[in-house]
Amino acid sequence: MTFHWLLTGAAILLSVAALARARRLSGRLERLTESYWELRYEYGQLRARVARLDPASAADAADPEPAAPGTSFVPLSALKK
Repeated sequence: MTFHWLLTGAAILLSVAALARARRLSGRLERLTESYWELRYEYGQLRARVARLDPASAADAADPEPAAPGTSFVPLSALKK
């Protein structure tokens, strides 16, 4: 009977440790996702500034945008409101 209680206790400890790890990883993924979207937004802002400063070279150096039907970029500032 003691073995069963030890096994149950070990299983509970293992599940608590797994839950704590999953929560940490979830928070890290959220931070990484937010950083990705912030960098993407800043890249778009910088690209627009360069295009305003020198439209001729920006048009030559610009990569063609892939057509993505139904998807568009939403800045983080719009989501926070």
